[in-house]
Amino acid sequence: MQAPFETLTAFRNLLAQSPASDGDATRAAQHRNAQLTKPPAALGRLEDLAIWYAGWRGTGQPTITAPQVVIFAGNHGVCAQGVSAFPPEVTAQMVANFQHGGAAINQLCKVFGARMDVHALTLDVPTVDFTQAPAMTEEELIAALQTGWAAVDPQADLLVTGEMGIGNTTAAAAVAAAVLGGDAARWTGRGTGVDDAGLAQKIAVVARGLALHATSDPLMALRCLGGRELAAMAGAIAAARHYRIPVILDGFICCAAAAVLEKTHPGALDHAVAGHLSAEGAHQALLDALGKAPLLNLGLRLGEGSGAALAIAVLQGAVACHSGMATFAEAGVSDG
Repeated sequence: MQAPFETLTAFRNLLAQSPASDGDATRAAQHRNAQLTKPPAALGRLEDLAIWYAGWRGTGQPTITAPQVVIFAGNHGVCAQGVSAFPPEVTAQMVANFQHGGAAINQLCKVFGARMDVHALTLDVPTVDFTQAPAMTEEELIAALQTGWAAVDPQADLLVTGEMGIGNTTAAAAVAAAVLGGDAARWTGRGTGVDDAGLAQKIAVVARGLALHATSDPLMALRCLGGRELAAMAGAIAAARHYRIPVILDGFICCAAAAVLEKTHPGALDHAVAGHLSAEGAHQALLDALGKAPLLNLGLRLGEGSGAALAIAVLQGAVACHSGMATFAEAGVSDG
């Protein structure tokens, strides 16, 4: 579906006008949860997740039948600074792997019954090296946000956004630093596994980008320091809010993109939970800044939406227990 904005001002307005969770559905879910055949709070955080999900879906007894995973791919001019252990050609090669069903995310989508879509964003034209000039023009940023928005199926009932892009942990670190504050070293990690010298180079590159593009505007930080796939993820997460589709956030790169939305309009991520804590060093600090507790902690650092896709099972389990369990009255069990 075509994105309903053509300017950054219109996109900001959409964020400000985003719908809220349905209070009646939340209360209905809370009431049902109190009647289920279990001791109070026996399912721990699963109970909170089910109630949260019910509020966004507008029903006290929801189901998850149509999860969607969308992978966005982009190339980065900053790779010219030697920030990755892999060459930029790997981005297109991995997109082909996604399309042929050979990646980890393909297997996870099959297991959890998720539709998977892949969007490659002009891989033959990398963003500009952000140590030299803004990574994207305003028109390019808007186009990427629009691609992300249009990629979301309005009929989906759960969304995961993933990414592929050699060099994008560098871009994400720069965006996180610009949006959340702190120096380059705080936010820059090893990404695909660079050695100590490579990490030092990444930190220096991020620091140069931050010095060149000082801004207090989150969307301008995304334009100057980010990448097309980060912008597309932000657009998709915003679209999910518009459609009241709950979101499971993936790792460091996804959360950096999501932070742009939260800092543009506080509360913009109320419809999102953190799928996992990745092994990228600054991810915990990023989750802390967003106020999100991860559902899983498995030491993953693959990207592709893989950690969030695994967390689909957690949310499916929470909702299945909430909506499928019998109440004490239905089961003929005494509630004490």
